Amino acid sequence: MQRFKRRIAAAASAVSASLLLSLSLSATPAHAATHNPIVFVHGLSSSSSSWDDWVSYFKADGYTASELDAWSYSWSQSNVTTAQQLATEVKRVLAATGASKVDLVVHSMGALSSRYYLKNLGGTAYVDDFVSTAGVNHGTTAAGWCAWLYTSCAEMQTGSSFLTSLNSGDETPGSVSYASYWSNCDDALTPDTTAILNGATNVEVGCVSHTDMNNDHGVYEQVRDFVG
Repeated sequence: MQRFKRRIAAAASAVSASLLLSLSLSATPAHAATHNPIVFVHGLSSSSSSWDDWVSYFKADGYTASELDAWSYSWSQSNVTTAQQLATEVKRVLAATGASKVDLVVHSMGALSSRYYLKNLGGTAYVDDFVSTAGVNHGTTAAGWCAWLYTSCAEMQTGSSFLTSLNSGDETPGSVSYASYWSNCDDALTPDTTAILNGATNVEVGCVSHTDMNNDHGVYEQVRDFVG
């Protein structure tokens, strides 16, 4: 009889402990995501690996791997095609993370497809912040060397019909927060000020080379603070 009573007492104690644990867990609020996922868009003659440094910096500052999408595409194709593929990629990231919006962080020619997506493909509904680093926003005369080889390059040549259409009207449409970071000694952007976007937060970062604009730690810190 005593053994039976001890078993009953032990069972009751276990149930009580379980209930207390359940109440404790239910009283703790669910951890909400603190960051929008970031989709990184590289430029001409590049790939997702160009973002390796910044991805590691974002991770060190608290972002998770699922919140950082360094995406590759065929850089020789039209920026219109890339924009269409970007639209699909953004929806994939949103579905995978459960987020309602992403931040776009782009480099060089990546600004063109990303801005086309925002302006013409409904991207403003899915993007919170847009950050251009060394973006070829108004074209560059340096594109003359490759304009006859690649459609994408022809589109970023100063005065192209693609750029004329892209920059007509509002350069920063929707409720997206826009920023453009540019260097005063960027040999790939001629002139340097081509990166400036009307309606954006435009930041001259000093003398940083074109290829370093998306791995420089000082530029990274400014971008992190803008999207954070």
